[in-house]
Amino acid sequence: MAKGLFPRAWVKKSFYFQARISFVRVKYLFLTWLTVLVGSWVLYVQYSTYTELCRGHECKNAICDKYRKGIIDGSACGSLCDTETLYMSRCLSTLPNNQVYTGSWGDRDGIIRCKLGEVVHYELGEEPEPRREAPVFDKPTRGTSVEKFREMVFNHLKSKLGEQANLASLVSQILSVADGNKDGRVSLPEARSTWALLQMDEVLLGLLLQDRGHTPRLLGYCGDLYMTERVAYGPLYGLSLPWPLVSWVPSGLQRTMDQWFTPSWPRKAKISMGLLELVEDIFHGTYGSFLICDFAAAHFGYTDRHELRLTNTRAVVPEAEFRRTMRALKCETDADCVYGVDCQTSCDVSEKRCREEPVQPNLAKACGALKDYLLRGAPSGLREELERQLYACMALKGNAGQMNMEHSLILNNLKALLWRQISHTKDS
Repeated sequence: MAKGLFPRAWVKKSFYFQARISFVRVKYLFLTWLTVLVGSWVLYVQYSTYTELCRGHECKNAICDKYRKGIIDGSACGSLCDTETLYMSRCLSTLPNNQVYTGSWGDRDGIIRCKLGEVVHYELGEEPEPRREAPVFDKPTRGTSVEKFREMVFNHLKSKLGEQANLASLVSQILSVADGNKDGRVSLPEARSTWALLQMDEVLLGLLLQDRGHTPRLLGYCGDLYMTERVAYGPLYGLSLPWPLVSWVPSGLQRTMDQWFTPSWPRKAKISMGLLELVEDIFHGTYGSFLICDFAAAHFGYTDRHELRLTNTRAVVPEAEFRRTMRALKCETDADCVYGVDCQTSCDVSEKRCREEPVQPNLAKACGALKDYLLRGAPSGLREELERQLYACMALKGNAGQMNMEHSLILNNLKALLWRQISHTKDS
């Protein structure tokens, strides 16, 4: 009888074994199918995003079409459209109507930016619709003299910067840039390109600040497409985490992680001095005062020689324009009186209007941005004094009675403290 039980037990065991194998096969088949499905979806999303965001070929085609028709001209037009020695490489665009690419022009590397009109969304497999363009190259009109164009530029700068004593010299500087082929005269197509560029605040502010070395230099332009120097390192500090991790990482840990991959302390001190000098130069500068309304590290970078560069001039606004904007704002609380990210005024509750005076000056916000950056790794003999000066700087108020004098004193003391630490090193 025992002998008869063995075949039955063996059959039962074999059945369970085969059932388990079948279950494992089904499980792996399901996982394989799920992986293919998710992978296909990710590829679809990535392709859709890329085709919507990265449309540099449209920019180039539109610009070159106008160049060949004689509507526009500029220092980069021939290289972009004729010899094709200026070309776009890697797409960096984050908005469909603002194309940003790395690029090369002969032996120079840079960043190419180009404006697109309204971009219409389209589904995968469909042909992209033509962009809807605004007529940005309709001024100056045919028959406009150089003197009339000079007057147009002067009035435009005056509307942006307010009454400034040096506007005439700035106009001459811009007309020199407008002469793309350096033949001593500004043609109508060159004037149209220049006028289109001046409508973009980031280009105008870049031209204002590049002589002091605070922004990447303008290398060339064609219509409203332009190329600037490429900054070797950026952002100033910080890690870009994958989006699934952003919500899971505590803000305190994120701030610590932001400082992990930074240069040595003396080099950080030199970079920080560059930011302090930028703040100094735009505080009652040659062409008026400016406010930096977003001190995010992503808007700054530095060169191989550890010289700071402001890589996104959209973060900067002329103080005259800021005051006009705030005057027009209605408010219930102070929270209604915000411009950009970091620029805020107080609310006049009785008038229900925002006041003009910024709550914090640029210097206080700059010191807030540099606090963790400078204190991490600071020499032990310097740390206490550096921390004291940074907190005094962060406490500055925009409406303080002696703000100008206090601003200058704190700025000079902080620069002197940093300079004493690095003046004897090769990083100076």
